[in-house]
Amino acid sequence: MRRRTASAATIVIAGVTLLLAGCSASSPGADVAATGSPVTGTVTVFAAASLKETFTKIGSQFEAAHPGVRVVLSFGPSSGLAAQLTQGAPADVFASASTTNMDQVVAAGDAAAPLTFARNVMEIAVPAANPAGITGVADLGSPGVKVALCQPAVPCGAVGAKVLANARITVTPVTQEVDVKAVLTKVGLGEVDAGLVYVTDVKTAGPRVTGVTIPADINAATSYPIATLTNAPNPAGAGAFTAYVLSADGAAVMGAGGFAKP
Repeated sequence: MRRRTASAATIVIAGVTLLLAGCSASSPGADVAATGSPVTGTVTVFAAASLKETFTKIGSQFEAAHPGVRVVLSFGPSSGLAAQLTQGAPADVFASASTTNMDQVVAAGDAAAPLTFARNVMEIAVPAANPAGITGVADLGSPGVKVALCQPAVPCGAVGAKVLANARITVTPVTQEVDVKAVLTKVGLGEVDAGLVYVTDVKTAGPRVTGVTIPADINAATSYPIATLTNAPNPAGAGAFTAYVLSADGAAVMGAGGFAKP
């Protein structure tokens, strides 16, 4: 894999730090990154599926702040995105739903100095009519209840497993999906009685899905780190976009989407 020089990567990382100091709601429209380079061209962002709604909005706001810049968003399971990046997929920014998957990219030398920008917790999603009468985590282990979970390697699968372990419940899912949005789709279509998803997904799911809150003493959370990529095709754009996510403007979008502060 062809890489940029270490000095270029260092400049991008330093640029993010400097831009954070000056990035606020009053100055989102600067058209020059802290690296001193103008923000132009396309910024390609690999982001966890659970970030779809918030990052779509952030991407639009970033484009408005930098006329002529285009943000291309690629959503999917963090584990799959990390694998693509370590295999050479071209991108500028990686936003993961798990520190584990970000660590894989960092260990491969494809990113450095990730920063956490949000947290998320789990919630039970059920069809709007809740035909199985799900009222809590214990019901997921009841005979005949059809449950959808994320695959174990996916962040929502790992966090969901922690919830079930905390509740001391064994669940045999009828399906294990590739990401949290796929679980939500199964629930919304009524193909399963319940699914373990993030609270943010229930918030954005619409009327076909209802949320059942998981008590804090058995719930589990995941942290979301973001980093510019070492061989980013657009290092100035990568640094500026990452800084925007970490700014007050980005935090406002994340909070409105139901994410907790890091």
